[in-house]
Amino acid sequence: MDFAFDARTEELRAKLLAFMDEYVYPAEAVAEEQRAALASPWDTPAVVEELKAEARRQGLWNLFLPDAEYGAGLTNLQYAPLAEITGRSPQLAPTATNCAAPDTGNMEVLAQFADEQQKKQWLEPLLAGEIRSAFAMTEPEVASSDATNITTLIERDGDEYVITGRKWYISGAMNPDCKIFIVMGKTDPDGDDIRRQQSMILVPRDTPGVTVKRAMQVFGYEDHSHGGHAEVIFDHARVPVSNLIGEEGGGFAIAQARLGPGRIHHCMRLIGMAERAIELMCRRAVSRTAFGKALAQQGVVHNWIADARVTVEQLRLLVLKTAWLMDTVGNKGAHTEIQAIKIATPRAVVDILDRAIQVHGAGGVSQDFPLAELYAGARTLMIADGPDEVHQRSLARRELKKYV
Repeated sequence: MDFAFDARTEELRAKLLAFMDEYVYPAEAVAEEQRAALASPWDTPAVVEELKAEARRQGLWNLFLPDAEYGAGLTNLQYAPLAEITGRSPQLAPTATNCAAPDTGNMEVLAQFADEQQKKQWLEPLLAGEIRSAFAMTEPEVASSDATNITTLIERDGDEYVITGRKWYISGAMNPDCKIFIVMGKTDPDGDDIRRQQSMILVPRDTPGVTVKRAMQVFGYEDHSHGGHAEVIFDHARVPVSNLIGEEGGGFAIAQARLGPGRIHHCMRLIGMAERAIELMCRRAVSRTAFGKALAQQGVVHNWIADARVTVEQLRLLVLKTAWLMDTVGNKGAHTEIQAIKIATPRAVVDILDRAIQVHGAGGVSQDFPLAELYAGARTLMIADGPDEVHQRSLARRELKKYV
């Protein structure tokens, strides 16, 4: 593995860093002010559309898609340092570059598994940043970390499928620009093969029977910039048979294909969040005095900063190794490493953010600094895309097989 980035990656890094400094960071406060004046907090502030237009003009658009037909054609290893940069402002930068979850995973699903009509109707406007989307999998009544527990039904009725179920924490669904749901449910709930019971289907937001019921809070945040996390009811919602993605029974395999890249993207951005936390912690430490000397002269603060730097460097190398393996041996070949970064990165970044909050005192938990919101987002990623314990279980089993 080469630790030097290629020329294209370095060029994009330089452009993206300049874009962040010139446009994104100054827009953070502007976006909050504009959102407060909107009729609905779920509407998109004007400055976000301005950022998107500028990012597209500069060629900083759809960087996550390795397929050059649809995106920038970058490898995972090339995209990793770029996603890290956008992670420094997760409320704005991923959206500005059209690299925000859950749209990224949904676009990957559509690019890989959708038919031509589905691509034209939904993938093309997503690639253009004209609409947003949501992935409806998690349910409140079952442990959704085990996809075989999903209870939402997708039942064939002539030329239509009827979808019935209740989903929650459906990211992005509160945004009025979210026009399409990719819904995971069971087309064969009594099938012998529990991994062939599930299917995925496209359900437009305006389908009769679809109700976006409420916004779910995350540690008290409604996460307006991310489009919220909604509870969504599907009450005998009918869509054409042609809305099925792939084949009946293919939902589990599609979900696995979707989650691999999604997990590494989250970890890339988390490292950017950690870097911003370290920067804020250091700036605070040199500017505040307690008990007669600067916080930067306190031994415990030294330890926190040093440990944070060591941790970030370790995490970055593990994520880059994972990206390299995904490029060279595929997602299955990188299975262990994908699970390792999903276990290690959110946990470590939560700890770094916690220390940064501590250095900021009351300011750290306030709205005047981004740390509290970053903490909520990072802590959530210890659950999202499979909780830590699921990945630990799978990784341990893989290790034990060597000795059985």
